[in-house]
Amino acid sequence: MDNRLADRVFYFAESQTLEMAKRARELSSNGTRVINLSLGEPDFATPTHIADAAKKAIDNGITKYSPVAGFLELRQAISEKFSRENSLKYSPEQIVVSSGAKHSIMNVILSIINPGDEVILPTPYWVSYPEMVKLASGVPVFVKASVNNNYKVSAQEIEKAITPKTKMFLFSSPCNPSGSVYSKQELKDIADVFAKHPNIYIVSDEIYEHINFVSKHESIGQFESVSDRVITVNGVAKAFAMTGWRIGYIGAPEFIAKACEKIQGQFTSGANSIAQMATIEAITSPLDATKSMVSEFLNRRNLVLQKIKEIPGIITNTPQGAFYIFPDFSHFIGKTLHGVKINSTRELCYYILDKANVSVVSGEAFGNPECVRISYSVNQNDLNYAFEKIKEVLS
Repeated sequence: MDNRLADRVFYFAESQTLEMAKRARELSSNGTRVINLSLGEPDFATPTHIADAAKKAIDNGITKYSPVAGFLELRQAISEKFSRENSLKYSPEQIVVSSGAKHSIMNVILSIINPGDEVILPTPYWVSYPEMVKLASGVPVFVKASVNNNYKVSAQEIEKAITPKTKMFLFSSPCNPSGSVYSKQELKDIADVFAKHPNIYIVSDEIYEHINFVSKHESIGQFESVSDRVITVNGVAKAFAMTGWRIGYIGAPEFIAKACEKIQGQFTSGANSIAQMATIEAITSPLDATKSMVSEFLNRRNLVLQKIKEIPGIITNTPQGAFYIFPDFSHFIGKTLHGVKINSTRELCYYILDKANVSVVSGEAFGNPECVRISYSVNQNDLNYAFEKIKEVLS
């Protein structure tokens, strides 16, 4: 440890998704063709009507500091979106707009978690959840799911993990990295558990809500037994191909929203004013462009499932949403491939990057070290090429 740095820097790990993307860029800069399947970034352009709204905002001079919690016009639009699409009741005063959903989640954790408080995280989890909890001096508590149960944990498994120190339950649906989607009944069963524990807050990360291949998206906040303790997190990055616009938001009990606003006021102040205007257009317009993207993601998912079946030893389920697949690669651990001994999926991912020039991420980063996360947010030609290379180096 370098004692010139604060201890907190060493409490948490570097993001493996960003680490693999960085290594892929380094290879690309040397002229190597690298297919990057490590990042969760749609390859579509932001829809024209949304970009035009941003241009209009610039022309109208909306380029000054914004209110810390976000423009009232946007918070009203989000309130109406929650009601219209999710059956959730959040007033504009219960909404805080931040610089991305990641920022929103960090605000919430810092607002609620004290040192020693426990946060239940189903695994697989998004890579940053446990590290955010650690930054707040909280304690992550993991409830593991596997490919055998579609990477979803049951209400009974969650209940077993609850202790007197439990303060929060944090999960995503559709899930990053597994693409799993919790049904309305599964969410109700979970809500019934937490209805018996009034001091626990539920944080529902719904950033992938529109990228759903099986059914209408369901929010756990719709159940009255827990609705006063649910913080719903969302944003525009994924469904509207707006990753670089950096807009996320929460709906929360008002006292939590005010706490998040207070924290945000000292860290970043208000989110980008131009991007907020574009977000109003995104969430109030018809979802035609989003539906077109989802249709293509479904085609890509089906292609990836077909390609994986051609590689012996990989076990996978069928993702129901998002744009990731999370296969079990444990068959390859301990094997020697083309003279290289593979001791972990992390080593396997480096091997695939070095030998096949395809970037994927070890499941270690998501709580399931036997798995590998593969993003299919690139075009079908690149996916075909990538899986042929993977198949070759795993033979």
